[in-house]
Amino acid sequence: METLEARATMDDATAGKQKLPAEAVELYNLFIHGAISRRAFGDGIKKLGISGLAAATVMDMLMPKYAEAQQVAKNDDRLKTSYEVVQSPNGNGTIKGYLVRPISADTRDAKPTKLPGIIVVHENRGLNPHIEDIARRIALENFMVFAPDGLTSMGGFPGDDYKGGLMFAKVDGKKMMEDMVASAQWLKAREDCTGKIGITGFCFGGGVSNTMAVRLGADLAAAAPYYGGVPMDADIAKIKAAILVHHGALDTRLSATWPGYDKALTAAGAPHEGYIYPNSVHGFNCDATPERFNKEASQLAWSRTIGWFNKYCRG
Repeated sequence: METLEARATMDDATAGKQKLPAEAVELYNLFIHGAISRRAFGDGIKKLGISGLAAATVMDMLMPKYAEAQQVAKNDDRLKTSYEVVQSPNGNGTIKGYLVRPISADTRDAKPTKLPGIIVVHENRGLNPHIEDIARRIALENFMVFAPDGLTSMGGFPGDDYKGGLMFAKVDGKKMMEDMVASAQWLKAREDCTGKIGITGFCFGGGVSNTMAVRLGADLAAAAPYYGGVPMDADIAKIKAAILVHHGALDTRLSATWPGYDKALTAAGAPHEGYIYPNSVHGFNCDATPERFNKEASQLAWSRTIGWFNKYCRG
């Protein structure tokens, strides 16, 4: 008789070889964005009846694997990291975030070397380990980076993406945006920053990146939103920053916004480029969710993003 242990071993072996269908990935996207409950997510996976895999195994395959995806360790001796609290009087009062600088910038002279600043904005789950890792990766490109946690007013990221999503839905969106603005202004004004800042973000953070370009005007040098929503045309006219847009071709709802955004940015006179990556879904950059991750697209988007910030945030 087949034991539970044997079933789990068989599932693990099958999972190592099998790529999940697009319908399963879409169910995960709906779940993590709060469109369906955990139970509905599980029921949907069961209905797919993926050959050789139990529903629980499929759900586990879709969940984030933060430790496995980490590229830069939290204690990497090339970096100086800290958690900082920023005052946000127009928002939730304060916002906490993760500040990262390369050690080399603080040891060359008696005074810290001024670096361009980059804001990194999370998805709709708060400042999770993947976003902190992204901040460290960018810092190793010789930027100083601040990743604010939009869940600060709720106690911060709870250590679980699903719980983070539930908490996120309870935060006043307008106040959270003011927290993000306060974070950018704080970074820009720091003595160890050159005063030139850029922003990047993913999903919710991509939308924040676009909105911050509207809010900050000439105070923002560049933005590189990943699969983010776009502002209204009347607001796009206020953008002065250089905008670099990334979308997955299979993320049709958001990728369809690019032609209109392109046209409006052209009318605004803002430097901009946009790319739609083949065979890529929403979240294609996130190597912590391997079933969504597209390595080729992610690497290309990353090189373009770093090149964009080097071009528009330095000097």
